[in-house]
This record gives sequence, structure tokens and C-alpha cells, in this order.
Amino acid sequence: MITLASDFGSPYPAAMKGVICQRSDARIEDIAHDLPRQDVRAAAFWLTQTLPYFPPAVHCVVVDPGVGTDRAALVVRAGDHALVGPDNGVLLPAARKLADHVEVFRWSYEDPESSTFHGRDVFAPAAATIHNHGVTGLAELPRTSRTDSYVDRQFPNPTINRERARGEVLVVDDFGNAITNISGEELAAHASETVTVNGRQASVRRAYAGVEAGEPLVTVGSHGNVELAVNQGRGDEAFDVAAGDDIDLRW
Repeated sequence: MITLASDFGSPYPAAMKGVICQRSDARIEDIAHDLPRQDVRAAAFWLTQTLPYFPPAVHCVVVDPGVGTDRAALVVRAGDHALVGPDNGVLLPAARKLADHVEVFRWSYEDPESSTFHGRDVFAPAAATIHNHGVTGLAELPRTSRTDSYVDRQFPNPTINRERARGEVLVVDDFGNAITNISGEELAAHASETVTVNGRQASVRRAYAGVEAGEPLVTVGSHGNVELAVNQGRGDEAFDVAAGDDIDLRW
């Protein structure tokens, strides 16, 4: 299996699929092609939430604001998985979710047909080649070379004490739920029915329907983090936050 994830929208992913189909017999599955445009951190987060549910595969990821520059192309081996994409940190958080130990390789390529579409000209051919030769044989491929020099990406850690948690919004999903970097375990440990978020009081509930329609709430999402939400509404608007904003959560 080869999975594809990008911020391309349509129709660009179709060209990538065409390249893969010409070069392999891989089953192709789409993760998403509407990831936030040129937002490497958001893409990295969503990959950590989706790729662990797949069986062993080659994951081709293209969220690449530096396309056409001298940034490298990478292949990351994580157990029985391989992740292919640009050297901008988008691959590493998901790779670490897939395996305790990861290996990083540079993927060499000749001048691509286009300086603006490496998804088609560099990463899709790489994914097909890796699929054909197998993940375990990465080190033997002529285009790969192990490297310890690459862009890594770590999500920020919150600051927590007995009275409060200070963190930030990592991403906002399409429902308007503002997903923070504060672990849901911290919220559960205080077993409070209300908290204040940036000075505003809000109910703590296990489900969106725990409050009336249109009412804000704080909950723990499927990702395990504290989430600012509104039942049948948008949490980002109700709490006046966006990705990257600071969060001051007081028990």
C-alpha cells in the first residue's frame, strides 16, 4: 500500500497517482489532500493521528513550502513503514508514533520536470520505487544514503502546575474544534465541572452534547488532548483562538 497526503486539493494528486500506477502495482489510499496549506506543523500533527491506524505501508507526504529550493528529499524508515517527503520536519512526528526507532535517509534525485511539483516528479516516483523494493531494503537502494542531518519537529510542551496549565492551540479542525497541546489526563486529574480558558469560564464535559446546542465546552478529543469546542458550533470562534495562540487553562 502507498498512502498519499498533501495540501494540494484537486487535481494535482491525480498526477501523483498516475505516476505511481505507471511504476508499481501498489494499492493507493488517500489520507487527505486538504491539509492546511503550507502548514507543516498542522500536517505533522494530523499524520500522527492517522498513520498509526494503517498496516505497513509507504506514506508519501507532500506539504512543501520549500519546493524548488535546496531542501533535501527524505525517506524515514519506522518499523515496517516508510515515510517519503520533504526535509522540513513533516515526517518525523508520525514516524516516531509508528516505531520507537527510526532511520532517516536522504533521497537523491535528478533535475525534476518541474520546480513547483516535486510531489509528481520526486516523491511519487520515490514511493513507487520503495514499494517495489521493500522497506527493509532501503539502505541498498542506489538513491538512498543514511543521514543524521535533517529538520526535526517537536510539538511544544505545556507548562503545568497545581493551579493551571499553559499551552497553545496546535490545530483547528474543520468543525472548529481547537486542539491544544495540553494532555487530557491533566484535565481528568482535577475532575472539575468547570475551568477557565483565557479568563472565560467553560463547562468540562465528556461529549459535545453534554451542553446545550451553541454552548461552549472543554473536552478531551479522540487525540487525547484538551479541546475547546462548541456543541454544534465552532470552538475557535467562541474562545477567540487560532492555531498557535496561547492557552491559559485554570482548574
